[in-house]
Amino acid sequence: MEHLTILVGPEGQWVLPGTSDFFAALGDPDPDYDTVSFAVRNLGFIKFEVIRQSVVEIELHPRNVELPALLAVQQQLLSSDLRLFRIKYFDTSWHSEIFPSVEATIARLSELCGPHVTPSDHDRFLVEPQDFGGLFEDEANNMRLLAQKWRVSFGHFDPTIITLAMNNQLLPRLAIIGVKSPRQDPVWRFLGFDHRWIGGGNYLQSGLGEKVAHIPDKDYGEWASTFYRSVAESGRPRYDLVTTSIQYQDEAGKPWRPIRYERLLLPWKTPSDEVFVTMCSKRVGDVAPSSAGDWDEDVSGRSMARKFVMSS
Repeated sequence: MEHLTILVGPEGQWVLPGTSDFFAALGDPDPDYDTVSFAVRNLGFIKFEVIRQSVVEIELHPRNVELPALLAVQQQLLSSDLRLFRIKYFDTSWHSEIFPSVEATIARLSELCGPHVTPSDHDRFLVEPQDFGGLFEDEANNMRLLAQKWRVSFGHFDPTIITLAMNNQLLPRLAIIGVKSPRQDPVWRFLGFDHRWIGGGNYLQSGLGEKVAHIPDKDYGEWASTFYRSVAESGRPRYDLVTTSIQYQDEAGKPWRPIRYERLLLPWKTPSDEVFVTMCSKRVGDVAPSSAGDWDEDVSGRSMARKFVMSS
């Protein structure tokens, strides 16, 4: 067989072209046009084709692709033993790119299908998007473990995520934000100990269930809320380098301090209509003195994590 062509639909379901299942997904039982091209261009389908057992060709219209379809194709690529991949994608016109590895192909697909609307910047905040796919190859960055968990679980939240964070020194840096549709304000569901700067140590408990935008630093709260809502609504992750300034709430009267950190935002589906967005961060470059909040796990963080796991 020289060619094998299958398609994945917006919900992540695989179908063969020309079958009744495909026509049902198309919504047209008796089409008289190029159904595969129409599905890719207009309905968010991704075409996955193996050519002569040597090349995998992926065809898509990135702006129409939904996250389940993207994850299904990436999962299929992980099981491939081929070493030549071609991505054909539409952006006002058709483009073609060739890649020599699964990892590079997955990274490029994530980049192409990333969020198209970037939340507006604030003078105080500089956000530099990073390569989400590259995070999977950075073995020195333990945030990679959360990204891997998100990928293999197809974005479905379960309590083992907290356990994973606890066992890999990520818990103090982890925050969980709940976003309900339609367009409700994000609220805090969990705050690791290193987020105590938001409102002091007591805020780690008292702030749960409160709106992110209502933290003492209103500018930061409103700015962060925009990103959390964007990730929840798009269903796509973000990996950023952020430069900003903060004033720790338990250091009243101290000046604002510059800080740079990597930030990983992941959207998770839950059994309810609420989407969880996990935010994990890591300081880079110049940082505030350790007295302002070292990122070391403590007993209170573990206690809060246990309560969250039990209530999930």
